[in-house]
Amino acid sequence: MNPHKTELIYNTWFGSRTNLQNLAALPGTSSLTVTHDVVQSINAVRDRGVTFDSELSMQNHVNKVAGTCFYHFRRLKQVRKLLGPDVAAKLIASLMSSRLDYCNAVLAGLPRSTIAPLQRVQNAAAHLVVHRGPCDHVAPTLKDRHWLPIEQRIVFNVY
Repeated sequence: MNPHKTELIYNTWFGSRTNLQNLAALPGTSSLTVTHDVVQSINAVRDRGVTFDSELSMQNHVNKVAGTCFYHFRRLKQVRKLLGPDVAAKLIASLMSSRLDYCNAVLAGLPRSTIAPLQRVQNAAAHLVVHRGPCDHVAPTLKDRHWLPIEQRIVFNVY
């Protein structure tokens, strides 16, 4: 075991915020000693590109995916005119779908408020494809492109 690469999620337990706070008050729950190496606990761990927090709210993961997508959309917006409409649309769609669909089965059953940033990513991608403003309706574009809304994408990928 490499203690520099080993991560211990907060209190080694998953649970509600209240239960985790009660556990944090117990002595010896903030670290783990294996042989002579001490591994300190942290609030979130990353495994295969998915960030899990101690409450399994997946909020950190959703925010990271949304932030990455918006970053790439801003870069694409600068060169969109040079690419042409068809190439830009394919590039935006492939970037968006690869990020939104990767390991999204872990998002199944989460509340709408948690996955709302991912829906905003998809809406922004649709606006970027058709050169519309942020106040224009996106539903016709999603339907024309055959893009399922995020909740339905998650269900589709799970089953």
